[in-house]
Amino acid sequence: MQKNQVMGLLFPNMGDSTLGDLTAHRSVGSTPFGGRYRLIDFPLSNMVHAGISKVGVITKKNYNSLMDHLGSGKAWDLSRKHEGLYYLPPRGSDHLYEGRISSLADIMSFLQASKEEIVVLSDCYTVGNIDLDQMISHHIAGGADITIGYVHTTLRGAIDRMLVWPDQDGRITDIVFNQAEEAEGNFSIGLYVMSKAFLIRIIKDAIGRNLTHFERDILQKHIASLHIAGYEVKELTMMICSQEQYFAANMALLDAEVRNKLFLPGRPIYTKVRDCAPARYGLNSVVSDSLVGDGAKINGTVRNSIVFRDADIGRDAVVENCVVMQGAIIGERAQLRYTIADKNVVIREGRALQGCESYPIYIAKNTMV
Repeated sequence: MQKNQVMGLLFPNMGDSTLGDLTAHRSVGSTPFGGRYRLIDFPLSNMVHAGISKVGVITKKNYNSLMDHLGSGKAWDLSRKHEGLYYLPPRGSDHLYEGRISSLADIMSFLQASKEEIVVLSDCYTVGNIDLDQMISHHIAGGADITIGYVHTTLRGAIDRMLVWPDQDGRITDIVFNQAEEAEGNFSIGLYVMSKAFLIRIIKDAIGRNLTHFERDILQKHIASLHIAGYEVKELTMMICSQEQYFAANMALLDAEVRNKLFLPGRPIYTKVRDCAPARYGLNSVVSDSLVGDGAKINGTVRNSIVFRDADIGRDAVVENCVVMQGAIIGERAQLRYTIADKNVVIREGRALQGCESYPIYIAKNTMV
């Protein structure tokens, strides 16, 4: 299909409350991941690989770090004279933060002025290298009003996550919002494809009826009258709905098989480029089964961990099963196990912190321990 027929809309703030302190001062989309990425890099790269050259980022709050990361969109080839990357900040509507519908209503003029015929909506809490071109083609061939991307998986702590039931023809016949602590089923990944005309129509109708929740008030209530299709995403995907799942998704990258499925040679995940020196390893350093970012300084022992750019691991320090973010300083003889150390955290000499796999300790950004 022609590349200029599709536009993308990203929602980097959807799911902010589920990640707790991780998103106290940032959006889900700007949350660091995997030693060098932000979560928004994955859906944005997926859109670029599908030939989408116009992408709007619908911001809500705490978007300074997100804008700093994305910049003009040059890293994603979206810095252009025509189309490219658009920031769509809130206008101060009283109902802006009540749901996806009010955010879309706030950019109605942007939608109406756009020439694209199809719109892809995506949240930023799913890590995956998804072939959106196939999903868009599936939507067009099926003639559906809206197509929902889903994965069949088992999730813990996925309260209020949308579950869908497709029939043998792929049409969604039931939608339920999960209330179990652990559930298996077809979970929506916050990925939707529809025509621009359809999106504008349902948003205007929802605003006129004072509706605010896209999934509950539109999809669930009108499942009988709308042709809602399901598209099962077969590629590796990891939904991040809690701090524990964020930690588990980072740890999964230590598996070579997971990395090979996520970072494909022909479909790279783009991110902000930073020119810095390679990681530096001291004479007494010991590093095994870990991912270490550029500019990191390792003078201690690092095992089974993700160490971001410019992190500093002191002499005789031990870091095991941890996520150490950019600029964090781990002092000499400190010991960290099952810990998430946010950006610019300072762990003093000799401190010992230990969580567990199902409940890692989180140290907030700019904190000194």
